[in-house]
Amino acid sequence: MASHPPFALVSNKIATPNVIRPGAVLIKDGSIEGVASKNTVPENYKVVDVGDATILPGLVDTHVHVNEPGRTEWEGFASATQAAAAGGVTTILDMPLNSSPVTTTVAALDVKRKAAEGKLTIDCGFVGGVIPGNADDLTPMAKEGVHAFKAFMIHSGINEFPHVREADLRSAMSVLAERDLPLLVHAELCAAGEDEATMPNPRAYQSFLDSRPRRWENDAITLALSLAKELHCRLHIVHLSSADAIEPLARAKNDGVAVTVETCPHYLVFEAESIPDGSTFHKCCPPIREAENREALWKGLTDGVIDMIVSDHSPSTPELKALESGDFSEAWGGIAGLQFSLPSIWTEANTRGIGLERITAWMASVPADTMGIAKKGRIAPGCQADLTVFDLDQKTVVAADIIHHRHKRTPYEGRSLAGLVTRTILAGETVYENGIFPGVPRGRALRKEAA
Repeated sequence: MASHPPFALVSNKIATPNVIRPGAVLIKDGSIEGVASKNTVPENYKVVDVGDATILPGLVDTHVHVNEPGRTEWEGFASATQAAAAGGVTTILDMPLNSSPVTTTVAALDVKRKAAEGKLTIDCGFVGGVIPGNADDLTPMAKEGVHAFKAFMIHSGINEFPHVREADLRSAMSVLAERDLPLLVHAELCAAGEDEATMPNPRAYQSFLDSRPRRWENDAITLALSLAKELHCRLHIVHLSSADAIEPLARAKNDGVAVTVETCPHYLVFEAESIPDGSTFHKCCPPIREAENREALWKGLTDGVIDMIVSDHSPSTPELKALESGDFSEAWGGIAGLQFSLPSIWTEANTRGIGLERITAWMASVPADTMGIAKKGRIAPGCQADLTVFDLDQKTVVAADIIHHRHKRTPYEGRSLAGLVTRTILAGETVYENGIFPGVPRGRALRKEAA
């Protein structure tokens, strides 16, 4: 990346670790040199003053389905990373599905990295996949720099990525424990035949919700925790929806199990009672649950049981979302929301008296630390100069003309969200500003240093 003349990004509100304060972020050669007071900026630094807009660390979203190669009609590296930049995200981790080939071998990882070349507006790392029979592929992928591995305990929706059984989890955890890499688990576990159940009214959201009960999540998490404890493997529960699981997760943490937990904006914003019948762009798995469940998830965050917030951006074509028929039994299960994670969470957090310093941890530093993404997620000396300018005095009004996802339908459409990302900086270079992506794509394909 080309060297940038040193400059100071100045604001009355800078989200440094643990405190928001006025000052100047000193940036040189793509890195943060330090945070100075406004009146001590070195003379050779150009001053860029953003006034009362808040400077945040670039967000780190460790759960994104880019879908390239193989399903670029769903999304792709160019559109996904532009949407991320417009939402203040400077680093993503791409899931091993729904690309084709799925990322379950080094060869498939190489194909994916090749597909990303020249298309990344922001930095992108990769997650390897765990499927039945590929335990011997995990160490080679780890040596090639994936940041984590992911498995499904229920059908993934993609036949190329079959779900695992207990024996497969044991094999994978034994390998990953030796390399100190986390296993990301889609935790839903159903009894034989349950997944074949038909919905009495496939247009009714309640029918869909009833078809994916909390019990599925709770049972899967119980099994995963037991195996992680036995095999000393780092476990990461993705997209927690069932608040019933918070108590056993808290107990496991207290017992020393190496488990981390994420949830997603859609579980913290929406509630089942308000989702109209036929509104299939609200369909995701596990599902958006009731309002009381949502509030319990917020408490899980503030209590420290849930560690982070990530998007689980999982778009598809409008046809696959069955938007015309409104049939939840046929629609793809995935939320398109990567661009709107920050303003949607700030909208909800602000009403609950939760400050930006906590959001910064949940959406930047903790995801980076958990997935071993070095020098990211903080405004601190030595970190990469990844920054987001977030104007709390403006609104993000979600409409098709501002959406940078490949497809413009999203459950956030029509909402007026608090705050607006006005500028995103990657390694000291502006990659997004007021709807524009200046210059050529500057993002890197990240590799985790092999353990």
